[in-house]
Amino acid sequence: MYEATMKPPVKEVNESTKAATDDAVLNPRFYTTDFAEMDRLDVSPLRKDWDELVAEFRRDPNKDHFKRTPEFEDLDWTGWDPELKKAFIEFLVSSVTAEFSGCILYAEIKKRVKNKDIRDLFGFMSRDEGRHAGFINHTLADFNVAVDLSFLTKAKKYTYFKPKYIYYATYLSEKIGYARYITIFRQLEKHPEFRFHPIFKWFQEWCNDEFRHGEAFAVLMRANPQFLEGANKLWIRFFLLAVFATMYVRDHARTTFFHALGFDVDDFDRKVIKLTNEISQQCFPVTIDTENPKFWALLEQMHQNMQAIERGNKAGGLGGWLTSTGAKLNNGVTFLRLMMLPAVHKPLPANFRLEPVW
Repeated sequence: MYEATMKPPVKEVNESTKAATDDAVLNPRFYTTDFAEMDRLDVSPLRKDWDELVAEFRRDPNKDHFKRTPEFEDLDWTGWDPELKKAFIEFLVSSVTAEFSGCILYAEIKKRVKNKDIRDLFGFMSRDEGRHAGFINHTLADFNVAVDLSFLTKAKKYTYFKPKYIYYATYLSEKIGYARYITIFRQLEKHPEFRFHPIFKWFQEWCNDEFRHGEAFAVLMRANPQFLEGANKLWIRFFLLAVFATMYVRDHARTTFFHALGFDVDDFDRKVIKLTNEISQQCFPVTIDTENPKFWALLEQMHQNMQAIERGNKAGGLGGWLTSTGAKLNNGVTFLRLMMLPAVHKPLPANFRLEPVW
């Protein structure tokens, strides 16, 4: 298991690598888990679904997709609005960190477990995530700000999660990744005038990888239903709300990026959260009532709290500390209020496999 507190001596790195290494609340994290427990997973109750899914991974539908074209080389970004450039780089750094986090975790699972079913699956998923991270990082290199991934592997803290937390969080991460990428892709299909960088043309097939990864976790959880029963339903609600709140707050701090794509950020987040919530009914017996206006009001309250925290941190001194601390406490109370909202309970569908048709 990785030591969660040790870091190597800091070497000189660029600002993108520093940002990726930062363990701020809203930044993607690196994870480790109980590999022995994962070794005991049993997919035999859904063997047919599992074998079909692994066969699809083995075919590697996107093996020839992540190839750069002359559009990348010919792009002249020197005249870009500095705010847009900054927002786009922040988006790419967050994305490469998330993709590389998945690559490292999945590779470690493959290395540590003996269960062939699990080894095969996580080996394929690590391959995909590494491919995604490399493609994004090449784009960052065009701006002369590529993330030092080898340094990131050593310098980033590793957070321990129980396997079931990994399943909930990673399932949602993959499915919300699909929902985000496909929503952006569909918008730019209709409005190509907002496609300010060629990387967005790759999002459709790219997000199909994300969708397929989510399907893998859906099969894992449906084949091991103990993760979906009893008190685990509370954990499912917790992770749904945590993922949705994190996305909402982070996106509302990046309005420049979304406006450049022709989105109203509120509209974008509502579409993505509702789609992810709908998709997650394939394996979660409890989901969020996204039609409840209190849900959206509380997400907005968390956004306002995060802005107050940032203002307090910038101000410094006793006054800044009081502002920041008060907003942090308010955020905790707000999240508890989200947990107390009525949830949606539905029986799990017998035919749970989905296709990326949105």
